[in-house]
Amino acid sequence: MRSLFVIFISVVFLTACNSSKEAKTNTPVFSDEFLSKAVIYEVNVRQYTQEGTFNAFAAYLPKLKELGIDILWFMPIHPIGIENRKGSLGSYYSIRDYRGINPEFGTLEDFKSLVDAAHDLDILVMIDLVAGHTAWDHPWIAAHPEWYLKDDQGNIIPPNPDWTDVAGLNFENQDMLQALEDDMAYWVAEVGVDGYRCDAAYNISIPFWKKAMTRLNSIKPVVMLAESDGNHKGGYPLIELFQLSYDWPGHATLNRIAKGEMKAIDLKNHLKSVQQNYSSDHAVMSFTTNHDENSWNGTVFERLGDAAEVMAVLTYAMPGTPLIYSGQEYGLDKRLEFFEKDLIPKKESSYMTLFTKLNTLKKTSDALDVGKDAANINLLENSNADVIAFSRKKGDDTLIFIGNLSNVPQQVSLADNSTYKDVFTEKEVQINNLNLESWSYRLVRN
Repeated sequence: MRSLFVIFISVVFLTACNSSKEAKTNTPVFSDEFLSKAVIYEVNVRQYTQEGTFNAFAAYLPKLKELGIDILWFMPIHPIGIENRKGSLGSYYSIRDYRGINPEFGTLEDFKSLVDAAHDLDILVMIDLVAGHTAWDHPWIAAHPEWYLKDDQGNIIPPNPDWTDVAGLNFENQDMLQALEDDMAYWVAEVGVDGYRCDAAYNISIPFWKKAMTRLNSIKPVVMLAESDGNHKGGYPLIELFQLSYDWPGHATLNRIAKGEMKAIDLKNHLKSVQQNYSSDHAVMSFTTNHDENSWNGTVFERLGDAAEVMAVLTYAMPGTPLIYSGQEYGLDKRLEFFEKDLIPKKESSYMTLFTKLNTLKKTSDALDVGKDAANINLLENSNADVIAFSRKKGDDTLIFIGNLSNVPQQVSLADNSTYKDVFTEKEVQINNLNLESWSYRLVRN
């Protein structure tokens, strides 16, 4: 009987081990193919639910999967500094411990469970790397004051005079950079996160990023998003190390067109610039809002007004990886407090339908692919400076976008007598002569 019991226990143990290995095998892995059709969702945990916890947010994962999300980018999940804190809850970006969990959100086990639940839905998880500064009560302040920026009197200072809740890190200190790299590796190796959104990536040198990325990718393939562009320090050589970078110039162009300060031809020139300056396998992240834009510069509707919808569609139609910010699918129409609790209302909105349709299109149309085997873009000639028209093509798949980027009706003629299918109505349409209402558009496919 004892022998039978030992055999039974051994079988159970081996079965569990095999199941664990199978689960590991089924975990989604970042790849060029994954990136080609990916949509990113920025998660503001504090404001997403009334509880403001990982566990409460996890209940929305099936809904986000249904929406068509592939990568979750979590704003900083670490403990927030108390010393010099702004507001009652403080800024996510004032970090007291790079390996800790903000108790406001839950525990490390809660976050691990959330990562596992996302992986079960084939969703990858990025976390925010805030490498420019720490909270004033981070242990490094006392243990390694030489790791920080100092004034002429030897006092530690913030990187920006207005950022009084943080102390600036000294990127010339190699010991600090090694500690930062070690903390990055911890979250990938021990918790299973799939990469980083790197805050102000331009602050750190190319050698650091090369070394850190080599180490992370030795653990598993990771997705790296640089909050930078070719106009920042390090320029294109730095951001080309990352698979993704912010399209800040494109975002600014969309904002200025909506304000009447630019025209469609300026967006056309921007798209030409992207083609000329970025390598073909690098993807820019396109967006109409994010945490900074919403809280400090205004909601989508404040900044873009009646142009909000056409600009959202452009973030998908243009070459790039689209970003949706928390609540955007619910038509978020308020500036979220940055240092206090401020719940995102979950209300019915046409943007839920719009983003779901666009995300489905992103998955099913090769003409929107980015990365190493990206679709091409052809800017279509027309004589109207307020109308932009371009095609995206890969293989046999073609998409065409025509948009009136002005607040008055426009007419446009294109040298194309073909019949296409409207992406949203499924009706057959022709695009050779179009009358477009203000801020209206057509998105068609073959």
